[in-house]
Amino acid sequence: GLDSSNVGVILGTGVGGMHTLEEEQTKLLKKGQRGVSPHFIPKMIPNIAGGQIAIKHGFHGPNFSLSTACSSASDAIGMAYRLIQSNQIHAMVCGGAEGGITPLTLSGFSNMKALSKNNENPQNACKPFDKNRDGFIMSEGSAMLVLESLDNAKKRGATILAEIIGYGITNDAYHITQPHNEGLGATSAINLALKDGGINKDEVNYINAHGTSTYYNDMIETKAIKQVFGRDIAKNLLVSSTKSMTGHMLGATGAIEAITCIYAINNGIIPPTINYETPDPECDLNYVPNKSIESNLNITISNSFGFGGHNSVLALKKF
Repeated sequence: GLDSSNVGVILGTGVGGMHTLEEEQTKLLKKGQRGVSPHFIPKMIPNIAGGQIAIKHGFHGPNFSLSTACSSASDAIGMAYRLIQSNQIHAMVCGGAEGGITPLTLSGFSNMKALSKNNENPQNACKPFDKNRDGFIMSEGSAMLVLESLDNAKKRGATILAEIIGYGITNDAYHITQPHNEGLGATSAINLALKDGGINKDEVNYINAHGTSTYYNDMIETKAIKQVFGRDIAKNLLVSSTKSMTGHMLGATGAIEAITCIYAINNGIIPPTINYETPDPECDLNYVPNKSIESNLNITISNSFGFGGHNSVLALKKF
C-alpha cells in the first residue's frame, strides 16, 4: 500500500464553506454573537477539506487547498502532478469538492445572468454549444484522484487507470468574468499542455470541453480549439461538454471531468453533449451531439476555465 508519511493532498474549491457561512450569519443576526457555533471557522475555511482527508488517513505530505474558481480541481491535479514530477513526493490525493448551492450563491450567479432561465424544463436547460444556450445549471459534488509516480505504482502493484502527461496553466489578464475575446489564454494553456506532454496536435482523440452553456465561453472555447489545432484537425476532433449532464460543479468540476476522460479512455466510449438541437455558426465543431460514440482513445485533454481569467488544461493518456 501507500506509505502515508509520503502522501500529500491538494484539494480545489471555488466557494469553500458557503453553506456554513450562510447558516452562521443567520444565527448571528437572530441570536447575536453567542449564537455563532465555535466550529464556524474550521467548518468554513477552504483548506479544512484537505485537512480532514489527511487527519483521517494519516497523510503527512504537502497539504493545501487552492481556489481558481471553476478551474480549481484541474489546478489541484496539475499541481499534484508537478510535485510528483519534481520528486518531492511519491503520491498525492487530489481533486475538488464543492457544495455551492445556497440562496446567496444562486442569487449571485442568477443576477449576473450566468444561469439558465429555463426553470420549467431543467433537465434540458443546459445546452452547451447550442445556438439557444442561455446559461449553466449549478450542481454540487466531489471527486478525488490518487496520483503517484510510475515507480511507486508498480512497486505497490496498483491498477493504473491512465497517465497524466501534460498540464498547461495561464491567465487571460482581461476581465473578472468574461474570457478573452480572442481566446488567447485558453489557446496558450492548451498549447502548453500539448508541449508539456510532447503531444502532436493530430494525436489528440478527444477534448472534454469546459463548455458551460454560456454564450461567450462556448464561442471562445471553440475559437481557441481551432486556433490550437487548425481548422483541418479541429473539424475532425471529438469535443463534448459533460456539464450538459452533470451540471456545473464550479471548483470540483475539473476533477469530475478528468475522471470522465479516464473512463472514456478505458471504456472506449466518448460521452455526448446532450440537449444539442440547434447548431450555432460560431460553434462549428463536432460536439458529439446527444449520443455517445464508441472510439479507441489514446490521448484526451480536459479544459477548465474560471472567473478571474484562469485557464487550466490537463492531458491524459492511455496506459
